Amino acid sequence: ENSLQKTSYSYSIEPGDIFNSPYALNLSSFTKLIKRLQATHPEASRDQIVEAIQQVRKNNKGMLCGLAISTIEERTSAIL
Repeated sequence: ENSLQKTSYSYSIEPGDIFNSPYALNLSSFTKLIKRLQATHPEASRDQIVEAIQQVRKNNKGMLCGLAISTIEERTSAIL
């Protein structure tokens, strides 16, 4: 009998690991976003940028899903 099994995933969000969630950006988008923010904010460290992105996620009910990359960039820039 062929049946599909539902798989449930448990995700824990660790500080500094914001992309370990089904509601997060994919790695390629994350890399592009970091590069764009580093170019815009050369004074900010990578860690500061990641923390600001985490704050954007927190402010958006814990998810980045549904936000355009440009929106995430704008909101992160406002925090930085």
